Amino acid sequence: MTLQVESPTVYTSQGVPISVTGIAQVKIQGQNEDMLLTACEQFLGKPEAEIQHIALVTLEGHQRAIMGSMTVEEIYKDRKKFSKQVFEVASSDLVNMGITVVSYTLKDIRDEEGYLKSLGMARTAEVKRDARIGEAEARCDATIKEAIAEEQRMAARFLNDTEIAKAQRDFELKKAVYDVEVQTKKAEAEMAYELQAAKTKQRIKEEQMQIKVVERTQEIAVQEQEMQRRERELEATIRRPAEAEKYKLEKLAEANKARVILEAEAEAEAIKVRGEAEAFAIAAKSKAEAEQMAKKAEAWREYREAAMVDMLLDTLPKVAAEVAAPLSQAKKITMVSSGNGEVGAVKLTGEVLQIVNKIPELVKSITGVDISRVNQNHKYI
Repeated sequence: MTLQVESPTVYTSQGVPISVTGIAQVKIQGQNEDMLLTACEQFLGKPEAEIQHIALVTLEGHQRAIMGSMTVEEIYKDRKKFSKQVFEVASSDLVNMGITVVSYTLKDIRDEEGYLKSLGMARTAEVKRDARIGEAEARCDATIKEAIAEEQRMAARFLNDTEIAKAQRDFELKKAVYDVEVQTKKAEAEMAYELQAAKTKQRIKEEQMQIKVVERTQEIAVQEQEMQRRERELEATIRRPAEAEKYKLEKLAEANKARVILEAEAEAEAIKVRGEAEAFAIAAKSKAEAEQMAKKAEAWREYREAAMVDMLLDTLPKVAAEVAAPLSQAKKITMVSSGNGEVGAVKLTGEVLQIVNKIPELVKSITGVDISRVNQNHKYI
């Protein structure tokens, strides 16, 4: 069982109130027969929550007792010692109940008076003081070493500058001698260069005049070629297309004239042919209808009863359609049933069929023909 042992506002040996939270792991010792019997005597029949409460109260009491015997500094700085004392004291007491303390750890220390914060502030001030002293000493040592290093650097620099000045003096003397020779050679070279440059400029001007003459000649030739190109372009883009368009329009006019004449001739011929065809079709249709009516009249004379049946059978679907027509126009149909018969579409279809089934009786009463009997020698029902 894991127990969180809270001890709020307990006064230490110095009279400073603090709060402590510890975590303890306890268990019922089952390996030791005597401790198991003791645990049975103490807790048999009690719920686990009650066992935990007993162990927690015992641990909390010992934790408060140890806190009252130590100072805040001892608890805060030596947590291991505090945890050990609570563990030992609580173990010796709980073992008499058959409970073993597996472990105990100090989780948290806090106070509402700011004592712990003051301890931290004092320690922080000490650390900052030592840090400032160390920093000042370090800066002092650094400054001294920097001064020594700077002195050595300046001495080395002065010695080096002296050597540099001597070398500079020797260099300037030798350089002056060399400069005289150099300036003499340079003046001679400049005079020769200017003479040569004047000659070169004269040749360049002559060459430039020749280039301008050639360029002007080429420009004249280019202009002549441009005039010839524009004349050819005018010929190709204006004159020839105009002639071609004129020729095209003439040919189109001739073709359109011929097309109109041919269309008129073809239309006249088509009207003539169509009139003859319609006349022939009317005559053929009339002849066929006359023959059909004659044959039908002859068939009716020969098969009067069969013809009547045939007509009735042809008319029967129309009668059924007329009977069902009112139903197709209805937007809503309400049907009442006792529950013994059919309902819905089956009921409506049955009623239509009942009306149609009464047609043979009507036909028999009017014409004397019974269309319900079947004669194998005739092709009707």
